[in-house]
Amino acid sequence: MQLLLIEDEQRLSEALSHILKKKGYAVDIATDGETGLDMAATGVYDILILDRMLPRRTGISLLKEFRLLGFDTPVLFLTAKDTPNDRVEGLDAGADDYLIKPFSTEELLARLRALTRRKSKELAETTLTAAGWVLNPLRSEVTANNQIIKLTVKESLLLELLMRNCGLVVSKDRILEKVWGYYTEIELANVDLYIHYLRKKLNTSLIKTVRGIGYYLKEDDHVS
Repeated sequence: MQLLLIEDEQRLSEALSHILKKKGYAVDIATDGETGLDMAATGVYDILILDRMLPRRTGISLLKEFRLLGFDTPVLFLTAKDTPNDRVEGLDAGADDYLIKPFSTEELLARLRALTRRKSKELAETTLTAAGWVLNPLRSEVTANNQIIKLTVKESLLLELLMRNCGLVVSKDRILEKVWGYYTEIELANVDLYIHYLRKKLNTSLIKTVRGIGYYLKEDDHVS
């Protein structure tokens, strides 16, 4: 799971990032609302952890804009604002959960697990179909030529991105953000390598290269 933590208190954000990474989450940090919205809008993240009081743009404003852009990513508010009206305002803005500061690490992790289960259930009920393939993103399995092929997590994320954008060119930069995260230090050559892995596993020529730009998935293998 890739998390985006939008929190301007440096000590808190660093401590939470350390804890979450030890629990197996991939974590990026934004320290103001504008940067947080830009990062969230990449669509890379599975869950957002959001402070309400942020510089440049408040958490409420960020979340409302994020929902208007069409994203349904689960969002957990972390805030010291604890009146009933504050909670109602946060939930009405589009938050999925609301945790009051100070909070225990155990409670935060429990709430994240609940959001993760909800996300996983949604994925389990959703398969993608394109180019004659059926992908189960949760299981990282694709059915092609009447065979079930097991993928790595990265391969599955990459194939999901191509299938969701079937016929459209996806840039290498976009692939890096979606598959490896916003602040990844992985080089572009890794994208080429994983495209090679997918082509080999699926025994396909449907994944096309646009030199110097990126890749796209073609629907009809008989069209050159």
